[in-house]
Amino acid sequence: MMTSESISVIRIHDVLLVTMPPDPDDTSVTILQEKVLNAMERYRVKGLVLDISAVQTMDSFFARVVAETAQMVVLMGGKTVIAGMQPSVAITATQLGLTLGGALTALNADLALDMISDIFQRGR
Repeated sequence: MMTSESISVIRIHDVLLVTMPPDPDDTSVTILQEKVLNAMERYRVKGLVLDISAVQTMDSFFARVVAETAQMVVLMGGKTVIAGMQPSVAITATQLGLTLGGALTALNADLALDMISDIFQRGR
């Protein structure tokens, strides 16, 4: 199980980069959500890149918390890009009827950072 100290939230200019662990449990996902929202407020960043490329399976709780976190970031005035969704996770997300709470998606974290940078430059 992950602890609060083991979850890394990295600030890159006006963006937070967060990488999900390979097998997140409910506690890890909840801790991650809290750390992201606290960092959004503390650093006054404009966006979040949530890299889920290591995640191979998704349950309904994980899906719900990711979608809620994306929506919370939007409510705080930011943008969210979810990066690196594996095919198995995309299939499960679709089967669960997951909506991403206003988040965009990208193939990987590099493309997500480019995407969010472009959004900021256009002033959206």
